[in-house]
Amino acid sequence: MRVVMAEDNALLREGLILLMTSAGHEVAGVAATGPEVLPLLLEHRPDIAILDVRMPPGFRDEGLRAALEARKELPELPVLVLSQYVEETYAAELLAGGARGVGYLLKDRIGRVDEFLDALERVAAGGTALDPEVVTELMARRRDDPLDALTPREREVLELMAQGLDNATIATSLVITERSVHKHIGNVFAKLGLPPSDSGHRRVLAVLAYLNA
Repeated sequence: MRVVMAEDNALLREGLILLMTSAGHEVAGVAATGPEVLPLLLEHRPDIAILDVRMPPGFRDEGLRAALEARKELPELPVLVLSQYVEETYAAELLAGGARGVGYLLKDRIGRVDEFLDALERVAAGGTALDPEVVTELMARRRDDPLDALTPREREVLELMAQGLDNATIATSLVITERSVHKHIGNVFAKLGLPPSDSGHRRVLAVLAYLNA
């Protein structure tokens, strides 16, 4: 796949380039500052954009702003955002624009190469990849009645769904059967008032749409 990346840390930037090219992906363009990002994306129209949240010149939210603007200009552009810390406001703002093809990972996750590459491919395919810590923060923000109605196990399943995991992986993570996962998912959708679906990313998109309602 063709990738445009925005990262001001030269060491991390070169490491990511090496990692992605070694995995067979093409790095079509690289930005080191916030203002460079949108023009680069519009020029190359890549399969996915990897953007740091905080970039020069202000080191506030330049990368995120570029991601939001890019999604306006290129609505189908998959975006994988990287952050040093869990910044739930930024994560919620990105997800509020629509969950399809969106990822938000902590930079520590990059060191787990297989997990990072899996997240990259998942987001590029239109799926979702959220860092578990980000999911925990987003879940903590929503202490309203619908979530309170979930059992502890249903909440665990919902959190893993929001990370983009499939039924088999959820079953393995929780050491339960896939049939049990299917049942829990049905209960989650029923209690949250969402249409039940086991068709891959559709159910993840519905969960994230709920989290950002």
